[in-house]
Amino acid sequence: MLWGGSNGGLELRRQGDGGVRLSGRFSYGVRAVLSDGGKTGRPRKEEIAANAFSYRINDPKEDIHLLVGHSYDKPLASRGAGTFDIRDTPEAVIFDATITPEMQRVSYVQDALAGLAAGLIIGLSPGFRIPPERAVKNAETVSDEGSDPANGMHNAIIRTIWHALLYEFSLVTRPAYPETQVEARNWNPSPDGRDNLVSHLNRWRL
Repeated sequence: MLWGGSNGGLELRRQGDGGVRLSGRFSYGVRAVLSDGGKTGRPRKEEIAANAFSYRINDPKEDIHLLVGHSYDKPLASRGAGTFDIRDTPEAVIFDATITPEMQRVSYVQDALAGLAAGLIIGLSPGFRIPPERAVKNAETVSDEGSDPANGMHNAIIRTIWHALLYEFSLVTRPAYPETQVEARNWNPSPDGRDNLVSHLNRWRL
């Protein structure tokens, strides 16, 4: 399983039935710096091409989960449970998840919401696999980025993912991609004060 990152946004809204709607997007075509290469190595970057995740998203029989920290022991929603609606566009993967009132009583869910409020959970990360070569030719390619000899810059190694099998998205503390926005709006804390999400836009840049 490969874990990436996101420059997408997250939006939380309280619903009339007591559920919480979590909306978000993972943008395609954003180049992530996975490693600066150190003093002597070559930087490594990654880019997920448009519609790279379309195969499993466009098959409604394939279950896709929303998790905390890539742990299947900490689910928030899933397509199989009818609480995770996900769709693919050329620009981004867009989703709407419903965190039910029952799930909001679970301790790790409360911790995740508190982490969003504190600015500790700041983004999305996809969990995916590259399909085998026998199934998909050239699902990923590796190329060199242009160098800048005048500034002593080494060529970066660019990995482009064209086709991947998406299994889950996770709320994470350190997404691999450089820009992440998390938005929490119209959130009313629960009476016990544990859902202490602030009602303003928080922006972070790693």
